Amino acid sequence: MKNFLVLLVVFSLFSCGNSESEKINYAILKGKITNPTANKIIVFKGQNNSKEITLDQQGQFNDTLYFEKGFYTLRHGNEATKIYLEPEYDLNVTLDTKAFDETIKYSGNGSHHNNYIAASFINNETEKLSYYPLYTKEEDEFVSAAQKLKETKLSFLNKRDSLSDDFKNNEKKNIEFEYFLSLKRFPSYHKYYTKKEVFEPSENFKDYFKDFDYLNEADYLNVENYKNLVLYHFNEKINTAKDKKKEIENINKTAFQSLKNDLAVNMSFSLAPNNEDNSLFFEAITMLSNDNEFKDKIKKKFSTIETLATGKPSPEFTNYENHKGGTTSLKDLSGKYVYMDVWATWCGPCLREIPFLKQTEEKYHNQNIEFVSISIDTPQAYETWKKMVTDKELGGIQLLADNDWKSKFVTDYAIEGIPRFILIDPQGHIVDANAPRPSDPELVKLLDGLNI
Repeated sequence: MKNFLVLLVVFSLFSCGNSESEKINYAILKGKITNPTANKIIVFKGQNNSKEITLDQQGQFNDTLYFEKGFYTLRHGNEATKIYLEPEYDLNVTLDTKAFDETIKYSGNGSHHNNYIAASFINNETEKLSYYPLYTKEEDEFVSAAQKLKETKLSFLNKRDSLSDDFKNNEKKNIEFEYFLSLKRFPSYHKYYTKKEVFEPSENFKDYFKDFDYLNEADYLNVENYKNLVLYHFNEKINTAKDKKKEIENINKTAFQSLKNDLAVNMSFSLAPNNEDNSLFFEAITMLSNDNEFKDKIKKKFSTIETLATGKPSPEFTNYENHKGGTTSLKDLSGKYVYMDVWATWCGPCLREIPFLKQTEEKYHNQNIEFVSISIDTPQAYETWKKMVTDKELGGIQLLADNDWKSKFVTDYAIEGIPRFILIDPQGHIVDANAPRPSDPELVKLLDGLNI
């Protein structure tokens, strides 16, 4: 997952007869990826701390990272893992993408912290798989289960004697705030999983967050789950506020800048065709963020979204490879409604929609509508795409985009997350650039209303 090419040059400074070596301010990251699925790894923490490292033909890498001490994400293809870096680390990483998390191994200076991270992920995997269904439990039972999960993680941490005090203290905070984050999510998650239309936790439950400090900048910058908790809190406040504009203005007055920047990024994902809050969120992003490059990007996205309103001509795709042979363009489908699914073989939520999409296709079979699935898989996943379409007996028209995420059709529709569904009328005009998913009953209502 992580690799970096390393040139080490240590200069000695001499002054008044005394010599002192400069303190090393970089970490070395090297290693090997077996069965690579891409030609690079990316190590990042936000937009400002990011580095791409190219693999050689054997999947090896070696580079230098001038990052501050802290937790980062190492990504290779569609897989990622958490990694901890400090200046002076000389860290070697090996893994096999066929069992990504299970095969990660670290050696060298810094390996003790990172092997703990890898081991704790595997150790907690069984707990995580059973964790979310716990939201169906009633309040007291849920709190007990969440506390037990926290104690399990703390026990695993405390058995690791080789960890530094700074690392251990940070991880204890991380586990504690993960517990509070689960409590914070409980009301909405419980309502969702139990399908209750109305649910309110007890007054005693609300005491868990009495006098809770959501504006601790040091913890926000250094403790991952505190950051997740704070973002969840403020996003919830904005989304549930009767006066969103006033709520955002209050946050702008009280929050520190890194929080405001992150909230602006989160809001940018809410900019979508036909969202009545688009103008409000665009103005809020402009107000909250001090990242001019990011704001220029959002300005372009906002302009693009305005061209995707109902009744506007649809962007087009041309000569996309058809799984059944040959190529297909959007113009080939003129005269019919077109319901498009933009997806990828690695996308879990996309795959969960497949059974519902099949049902919808069957319901409207032989009617004036085509169901088109456009994969944005990379060239490395070409055979995976072909095999999955065959193995899962995917119906409709199965196409492969010409340049994955960078395909003009994808960028013209401002697609930043998948699955994304689009509905176009027989004249090639947009009915809904962000149409309901097949699993959403609103889709049938929409299609039935068109008398297709």
